[in-house]
Amino acid sequence: MRTYDLSPLFRTSVGFDRMARMIDALSSEQSNGYPPYNIEKLDENAYQISMAVAGFSEDELTLEVKENVLAISGRKELDEEAEAQRVYLYRGIAERAFERRFNLADHIKVQGALLENGLLHVKLVREVPEELKPRKIEIATGKAKKIASK
Repeated sequence: MRTYDLSPLFRTSVGFDRMARMIDALSSEQSNGYPPYNIEKLDENAYQISMAVAGFSEDELTLEVKENVLAISGRKELDEEAEAQRVYLYRGIAERAFERRFNLADHIKVQGALLENGLLHVKLVREVPEELKPRKIEIATGKAKKIASK
């Protein structure tokens, strides 16, 4: 396995700790592909994550946002006694616990979640504060300054 030393990049940088953590997380993340998901761009400032969570109810799913990371997890409460009595000829439906993490960009907020037909839809929206949006600055001429100062 390759390892990269990125410390020279951060020697003269301040405040990029989050980026370093994200690069470390990407290099150590193991992807098993379960559960499958889609990420859609609905419009300029709206996104949606759709995740296949067949067999999970609302009570067994957890969504949490902490430090620009959206964590979606599912835990199945199985009755071991009832499970022991079942005899499967083929078992293809995965009911195992899972956790998926998504790094959210700055100003991306979770607007809501909907569980429908075995798919969990998480709506995301970009809400840029007014003070960070670009604004046009009027340019005054020299004559306007003289009039305004009198």
